[in-house]
Amino acid sequence: MGLFDRLRGKDHPRVAFIGIDGVPFSLLSEYPEEFPNFAALADEGSAGAIDSIVPPESSACWPALTTGVNPGETGVYGFQDREVGSYDAYVPMGRDVQATRVWDRVTDAGRKATCDERPRDVPAAARRPAHGLWVPLAQRRQGCPSTVDLRDTLNEGNYRIDTDAKLGHDEDKTAFMEDAQKTLDRRYNAFERYLQEDDWDLFFGVFMTTDRVNHFLFKDYERDGKNKDAFFEFYRTVDDYIGRIRDTLSDDVTLVVASDHGFTSLDYEVHCNTWLEENGWLSYETDDHDSLGDIDADSKAYSLIPGRFFINLEGREPRGSVPQEEYEEVRDELKAELEALEGPDGKKVAERVVVKEDAFRGDHDDIAPDLVIIPNHGFDLKSGFRGHDDVFGVGPRNGMHSFDNATLYVDDPNAVIEDADLYDITPTILDLMEVDYARTELDGASLIQQ
Repeated sequence: MGLFDRLRGKDHPRVAFIGIDGVPFSLLSEYPEEFPNFAALADEGSAGAIDSIVPPESSACWPALTTGVNPGETGVYGFQDREVGSYDAYVPMGRDVQATRVWDRVTDAGRKATCDERPRDVPAAARRPAHGLWVPLAQRRQGCPSTVDLRDTLNEGNYRIDTDAKLGHDEDKTAFMEDAQKTLDRRYNAFERYLQEDDWDLFFGVFMTTDRVNHFLFKDYERDGKNKDAFFEFYRTVDDYIGRIRDTLSDDVTLVVASDHGFTSLDYEVHCNTWLEENGWLSYETDDHDSLGDIDADSKAYSLIPGRFFINLEGREPRGSVPQEEYEEVRDELKAELEALEGPDGKKVAERVVVKEDAFRGDHDDIAPDLVIIPNHGFDLKSGFRGHDDVFGVGPRNGMHSFDNATLYVDDPNAVIEDADLYDITPTILDLMEVDYARTELDGASLIQQ
């Protein structure tokens, strides 16, 4: 029990949310002897696999998880989005998230939030000060609100924003795993300090290093590679830290642990724009091309990561070639070709191809992709504009995101985790905290049975 627990008492229920970026539920649930703290959390509370969102990319997933609404409302679809009416693209930051975050709903209700969130998301709160304390991951960015200057405090603890993913490109993963472990340790130390010492009703923190480790070692885990022991050793530490966090929480706090998507082994990178070019859908103004703005007026479609496809539509794109009246026909043709696409092993690339109206709705669906591939396990969808010699390739990563098999643990036996997805997490947190919200505002629903 922390200082503020002793001073304030237990006036209302609180929630501590810990994100474990990209951790598949099956990894934790199938090895209870390796991960006893997760096993105890499941036995004494509730746990299960949940679905991610379309597309299952972290930059879109975390805004969806923290708002309870789809990218049509958040305005964030991937690591790169395009400007309305332009071929200009930008990297979405937290300030680009247009929907109300769960911590803003908490502070609007007069409660307090301490948040240590993903660097890409921290500036979102800069639109107005939080009533509580913000532990910014990206202290170097301007506009991170805080009631105190945390720079010295974080520096004293040798706080680390993220692991060095470039180390994962080395064949020998020793340095990468040492760096990942160090990052995990220091983030836990920061979480522990503010969980115990800060005055909060909602604590929100994310371990991102799990995603980084999965990208470079997941196939070692799934297929008995040489780094399997190092992979398990890292996750035993994650389990230990979750157990320690759970032990420090007082009785008025419910622990929620979740990931934003699942993970699986990567066999082939799929260069989507190369495929479009080879099949007559995409062409460029010059041979020297490296951006979306280089496509020419004859192009009928283009792609942005991860697996988002856009029709080059008249009246929407600056050099649109497909007339509005032909949109449905052209989109159906592209959808059929994508559904038929096979990898070198004869396996279909697409588990399914989703049309925009089935996945996105809201005030910001004007930049939504027309089609999104949810890939079968093993195919990682890339969309660079520099061009590649081959549609299928192999890169330094051996793990990739999956739509299925994301993780959710709620330390409350009244949570029913069945047919759930990322959108259900925000309403569940609000329900646990007894913070009112309008059910129709959110795409998800609380998983707590009364």
